[in-house]
Amino acid sequence: MVVLGTGGTIAGTASNPADNIGYTAAQVGVAQLLAAVPALKAVLSDHDLVSEQVAQVDSKDMRFDVWLSLAQRVAHHLAQADVSAVLITHGTDTLEETAYFLHAVLPAALINEKPVVLTCAMRPASAQSPDGPQNLMDAAAVALTPGAHGVVVVCAGTVHSGLDVQKGHTYKIDAFNSGDAGPLAYVEEGQVRMVKNWPLALMDKWHVAIKDIPDAALWPRVEIVMNYAGCGGEVVDALLCPREGVAPLRGLVVAGTGNGTMHHDLEAALRRAVLAGVKVVRSTRCAQGRVLATTQSEFPHAQGLSPVKARVALLLLLLGA
Repeated sequence: MVVLGTGGTIAGTASNPADNIGYTAAQVGVAQLLAAVPALKAVLSDHDLVSEQVAQVDSKDMRFDVWLSLAQRVAHHLAQADVSAVLITHGTDTLEETAYFLHAVLPAALINEKPVVLTCAMRPASAQSPDGPQNLMDAAAVALTPGAHGVVVVCAGTVHSGLDVQKGHTYKIDAFNSGDAGPLAYVEEGQVRMVKNWPLALMDKWHVAIKDIPDAALWPRVEIVMNYAGCGGEVVDALLCPREGVAPLRGLVVAGTGNGTMHHDLEAALRRAVLAGVKVVRSTRCAQGRVLATTQSEFPHAQGLSPVKARVALLLLLLGA
């Protein structure tokens, strides 16, 4: 099994062990993290463990170039006959976006055969009671489960699909959920209890092959706007205005109210954006449920994706256009 480190809270440190929020993320290397969990050896049994530091970032600062490097390294390792799984340590803030990105770009032939397991922590490595070590052991147990495949996230003993996972709490150790889709499984004392079948990595029109993704500097600019009481179209109009040194707007995701509904002033501004060549996708700001297609809206819906995942999907759609 290969473990790829990207930083995050799981690799963070604070001067005070009692401080679970005033830490600096991405301070501890992945090899050091693994060495600090001796109980991991029992989970691995006779499996070898190899680690690699792909990046060392606070996930709030996640970048396109890190995504591309991570996807390339995951694909490389999955293609090796002697690699059974890839485990990724990641920060919690943008974990759901990275999970969806990997789900969308990794070859289905690879992730339908082997698992890619992302894990994280809500407390830094220096905490009095860090949650990272248990998450690492749980993630390893999931990665070595017979039949495991696809991109999944393991946190606080719960296994989520990379397609459905979302961060739902700012502080609790059990910070993630899968909305109304529900989790895939639970990890209990090193044993994985399935509650639904592993999903196949079915790709949709937003999929793009890793080899076809250009340098990160060439990725299109896609922004998110939200609908709310008293909303107007000024933000959209401002985003359309040319700015020196800033790439032109190529896509917009609308986090609409309810079933992707929008204030009429915002809707009018979005029509102006479409006329200017901007691709608009409709999502919802609701934490659960999905936007359902209606004959009243001229904007395509996000196929059940949250606004941040819809933005990733739209990036890939524009990259493949």
